[in-house]
Amino acid sequence: MTSRLERALERWMLAKPFTARRAAVAIAIVTATITVAGGMLMTVLDRKEFDNVGIGLWWAIQTVTTVGYGDVTPKDPWGRALAGIVMLTGIGFLTVVTAAITAALVEGARRRRGAMAGDPIEAKLDEMSARLERVEALLRSGDGRRARADPPPR
Repeated sequence: MTSRLERALERWMLAKPFTARRAAVAIAIVTATITVAGGMLMTVLDRKEFDNVGIGLWWAIQTVTTVGYGDVTPKDPWGRALAGIVMLTGIGFLTVVTAAITAALVEGARRRRGAMAGDPIEAKLDEMSARLERVEALLRSGDGRRARADPPPR
């Protein structure tokens, strides 16, 4: 049984081709949701340390961004478990953003390299491919006089 949120997220993800940008948006939405929910839930799980929602949200933001000033920390075991979830979400978000930036840079470099006209290596490979195609055509035609292979070993 899936929830309404899961069905909506699935429709949104399948509506268009999934790109790095859409992945980053999806991860950002999930991260923001977990950050806000984590900050609010922390005030319930560890009421002694987090006596209001503002402190809980402040803790969640500094935890998800991996800053961790240490001015507010959970002492209750359930609060620490929630802290682990928020930390892993922050690390995942940073990983996806870093991967998206890297992919964009690599794609830009690939396009620039492909746009370079007169690349000597590419020209040499094209020449070799053309020569191999001519040799294969001669071998298929059975005209051994024009394209002699090395004699077989004795």
